Amino acid sequence: MQIYEELVARGLIAQVTNEDEIRTMINEGKATFYIGFDCTADSLTAGHFMALTLMKRLQMAGNKPIALIGGGTTMIGDPSGRTDMRKMLTLEDIQHNADCFKRQMEKFIDFSEGKAMMINNADWLLSLNYVDLLREVGACFSVNNMLRAECYKQRMEKGLSFLEFNYMIMQSYDFYHLYKTYGCNMQFGGDDQWSNMLGGTELIRRKLGKDAHAMTITLLTDSQGKKMGKTAGNAVWLDPNKTSPFDFYQYWRNVGDSDVLKCIRMLTFLPIEQINEMDAWEGSQLNTAKEILAYELTKLVHGEEEAEKAQASARALFSAGSSADMPTATLTPDDFTDGVIDILTVLVKTGLVPSKSEARRAVEQGGVSVDGEKVSDIKKTYAPEEMKDGIVVRRGKKSYKKVVAEF
Repeated sequence: MQIYEELVARGLIAQVTNEDEIRTMINEGKATFYIGFDCTADSLTAGHFMALTLMKRLQMAGNKPIALIGGGTTMIGDPSGRTDMRKMLTLEDIQHNADCFKRQMEKFIDFSEGKAMMINNADWLLSLNYVDLLREVGACFSVNNMLRAECYKQRMEKGLSFLEFNYMIMQSYDFYHLYKTYGCNMQFGGDDQWSNMLGGTELIRRKLGKDAHAMTITLLTDSQGKKMGKTAGNAVWLDPNKTSPFDFYQYWRNVGDSDVLKCIRMLTFLPIEQINEMDAWEGSQLNTAKEILAYELTKLVHGEEEAEKAQASARALFSAGSSADMPTATLTPDDFTDGVIDILTVLVKTGLVPSKSEARRAVEQGGVSVDGEKVSDIKKTYAPEEMKDGIVVRRGKKSYKKVVAEF
């Protein structure tokens, strides 16, 4: 199976232009393609996984990736999928975030000479003269067409700023510049970016002629990548200082039954034939599939040793054991009253609940366990010596801490 056919088999393709040409170029290793990453945080998230693994797959097949850091577009903010305006960042913040991105991307992409490039669109966008830009590209965009674009619909309901309205032009200009300067002939992105990406294709055609358009190829990945990477309202980061390898493993270990095989197919590098055999799995086999997914992705981001430790810790948790590699909360003597601490205080002190009232509800509803045993008594107490080697306190299915008492 050639690489383009593999991308289709893995469910990674949502929409394409010039499909026959795309297939030929990718399969022959002749694509120079880019994916953009706006620097809105100091770490990539699990939501970027699809883009990173896609770049790795294509590079392994001989194609050349360009990781486009959005130092310039981050100054504006992409309105796609947003109901509010993004936070404005300083140039210093954006540069710091870009440096963090590169360190994480290097685990997936070979940036050695001639293999790949990392480029910052601040290098050309921030030096553009506004009047010159209007004259060069403004006439190539129809305001009527822009207002019909999917990427603006949500923002139009609450108010789309003129600043954000320019984002499509900036992203389109990126492709135009990369095409002229680096021979970039293909762009990838989530399917919520379709309108923005077609803008770049059309700009190249209008400015450089129909022959240039034949080499301007847009290929979209499924937007599920955008939906990944958040749990309980918090991002799942690739930076181990923001999301530990154990928590990262557990995030993937806890994906829904209906999503696990889709994630394995899209995100891991297991052979497609092996994954197809797993399609018939059900019941307890799906838990095995979740372990495979969690292990493979943790190994990609944090290395094999951390993946092994995270898997061992997770298995210990599910068997009511404890492990030093779990998220840990330490209690001091000041946390104890008359030599004991009650379960409600434990839940609050460990951060598993925000308040004692919520802790009470969790216990009364049967959602709290200690070392695998359900706790039903809100007055249940523990002495420091019981926590000498640590106890595993669990709230619900996905929240847990190893609790250790200092003497």
